[in-house]
Amino acid sequence: MGENRGKLQTRVWPDTKTVTAPTQDRLTAEMQDAHRRTLALIEGLSPEQMIGPKLATVNPLLWEIGHAAYFFEYWVLRQHLGRTPVIDDVDTLYDSITIAHDDRWDLPLPTLGETLGYIDQVRARVIEALRAGDDPRRDYLTQYGVFHQDMHNEAYTYTRQTLGYPAPTIDPAPPATPAATAADADADIEIPGGTFMLGASPEDGFVFDNEKWAHPVEIAPFAIAKTAVSNRQLRAFVEAGGYADRSYWDDDAWAWREQAGLRHPLYWRASPEGWQMRVFDRWIPLPESVAAIHVSWYEARAYCRWAERRLPSEAEWEAAAAAEPSADGRSLAATKRRYPWGDAAPDPSRANLDGLALGTIDTHALPDGDSAFGCRQMIGNAWEWTSSTFGPYPGFEPDMYQDYSQPLFGITKVLRGGAWTTRGRMIRNTWRTYYGPERNDVFAGFRTCAIDR
Repeated sequence: MGENRGKLQTRVWPDTKTVTAPTQDRLTAEMQDAHRRTLALIEGLSPEQMIGPKLATVNPLLWEIGHAAYFFEYWVLRQHLGRTPVIDDVDTLYDSITIAHDDRWDLPLPTLGETLGYIDQVRARVIEALRAGDDPRRDYLTQYGVFHQDMHNEAYTYTRQTLGYPAPTIDPAPPATPAATAADADADIEIPGGTFMLGASPEDGFVFDNEKWAHPVEIAPFAIAKTAVSNRQLRAFVEAGGYADRSYWDDDAWAWREQAGLRHPLYWRASPEGWQMRVFDRWIPLPESVAAIHVSWYEARAYCRWAERRLPSEAEWEAAAAAEPSADGRSLAATKRRYPWGDAAPDPSRANLDGLALGTIDTHALPDGDSAFGCRQMIGNAWEWTSSTFGPYPGFEPDMYQDYSQPLFGITKVLRGGAWTTRGRMIRNTWRTYYGPERNDVFAGFRTCAIDR
């Protein structure tokens, strides 16, 4: 969420009759949970840290937490219910479209105490509104606000990493991480070809505009890695001189690498004791078996060329995560799963989500989360770059948050699957996020496909 993601304009929202509405009690609980996570992610930070340096990839945290509350106020209370602003001139403080990114450090922002007071007022008024009988549009907008805050909470987490702040306290409870075998480490999963319905359907409940709607695509048979690329595998590329070999990099990627001065991934360093990785404010020995993150699309592509592999397209990625084999195993069945393992909601036995592990885990952990074909951790642990440029599906129409997706069409790359920071309540196989190919500050890794020979 370091980039502007949407213009706050009045739009006609989707036909809520096709959406399975959440209960008001559930929405209230989710709002409260998102707020508690926000508080945990800013806990212990000084007033100076709540502002931080002016960087293109982050926002001042003091501004950003107020903006997340403003989203609820603007859409639920003002646009839908016609209420007056909670505080005067709030639009001049928190509207992410009218306030340029670099100007957010210079605003007359309220103090942290005042900001938290504003957040409390907005939350109390929305919760009160949720008690006022059935209102599908109100509930749709509130759910949008919860997911919007979840995405900002993920951004607060990578902001703490970017700025070298201490790790947040989120009662970490890492899942089990069984040892990998050599066979597992090199395994490819064969995915049969066929017709696949890419995208979400109305029966999926709340979905974002860029997921609409499911449409048939033809997929040729392909082989995809069972697991995401680990630090061990990425280290081999680094030690083979991959960052210094021009032949692995496109022109724009090489220019980016040169400008950034990178000779290895962003948060790595060589030491007399071996490779180390910075995790928030601490340098630790490089954990070899965990999924690599903070890797740009450019770096992922360069690794693939060195390894004589390729990135999956987003259609291939979704098919590997969501499809099932036909009865004879020779093609893709018509059925499709909400999550790789089926339709049951995520839990810690299946996916590394919700920030609990405070980092990525062993790429071979959590076999209960495998897809129908045996691909592991396609939900959680690390966002995964695909080869696809972010664009609209056929018949695309923007939802009420008009510029959530379309300004980034054609200029960003698609990532799939969520990361260890992503909330389980919002991720699913059809979810698409998108960042510029240079972004190596977010919780992004990748898995590879075999090149057809």
